[in-house]
Amino acid sequence: MTADALPPWLDGPLAQALRATRGHALLLHGPQGVGQFELAMAVASAWLCEAEEGARPSGRACGRCTACHLLAARTHPDLLVLIPEALQDRLGWNAADDADDAEGGKGKAKSSKEIKVEAVRTAVAFAQQTASRGGTKVVVVHPADRMNATSANALLKTLEEPPGRARFVLTSSAPQRLLPTVRSRCQARRVALPDAHVAAGWLAAQQIEQPAVLLAAAGGAPLDVIDRLALGVDAACWQRLPREVLAGQSATLAAWPLPLAIEALQKLCHDAMALAVGAAPRYFPVAAMPTGAELSRLTDCARDLRAEARRAEHPWNATLAVESLVQTVRYAMQSPATGRVARDPLATLGR
Repeated sequence: MTADALPPWLDGPLAQALRATRGHALLLHGPQGVGQFELAMAVASAWLCEAEEGARPSGRACGRCTACHLLAARTHPDLLVLIPEALQDRLGWNAADDADDAEGGKGKAKSSKEIKVEAVRTAVAFAQQTASRGGTKVVVVHPADRMNATSANALLKTLEEPPGRARFVLTSSAPQRLLPTVRSRCQARRVALPDAHVAAGWLAAQQIEQPAVLLAAAGGAPLDVIDRLALGVDAACWQRLPREVLAGQSATLAAWPLPLAIEALQKLCHDAMALAVGAAPRYFPVAAMPTGAELSRLTDCARDLRAEARRAEHPWNATLAVESLVQTVRYAMQSPATGRVARDPLATLGR
């Protein structure tokens, strides 16, 4: 993505990154869904742009030179982007397709969610080569916390002493998962959640209905709203969800990926706890939320949901898991005045 195409809340972070970055490695970190990848690509584009400084406002890529045209076509020979296979389609970055075909159709297997050590070694070899266009070579790693220990260690030496004019941009929504030795070799810059009014206005300009509702549902992360809409999470179904769960209906959640379904239930439980102590809900409109639940039940429910979230990537049966969790949250949200449920539904699962 070019700087001109950036969402407005990234203008400031881009200008700051270009103005204040002095080293060869930059770590962009902050909440997921704010545009870290887009910002990283804008930084890389600025570093590779070949226009004179006078033609580049605030140091951004000009969008007109040969290098910028190569970047737009994703054919710049001095840019390498490392993304887990599982994220490539969502980001529209399928540079690994040809490599998969050349390896006998490995791409047909389940996509990896990690940045593999083989890919990091390729990046190291890439950084050691002379720049094809005589300038900088740039490696973008998104998200860097998807490197396992072996992958991260393979990058350390090059990250510490990059050859020539090689530069690196790493992103992460969980920098604590990075090796301390990786973090120490990067100049870190935090990318914060945008102002809600700015983000909602941008979403409205994308023809998204009820952007404020969806922005709250995504915890204030506007690009997560886009991703969730693609999975069927629109404002109408989000506002219906508390009533459906209270009625024991799981069809809406069962249609979503299990990690997203569990996250939605966690947010519902959070908001119910907020109401139980007299606070305002964060993720759901207050008018959509039932009231009168016992805080102790909700606390137990939140604990169970955290446990389920840790194994959400490896469900024993996703549909059955959603059905049982809906009953768990329903039990927790019921007001004692409506009649107590006989027992916690999780007790029937023998976990």
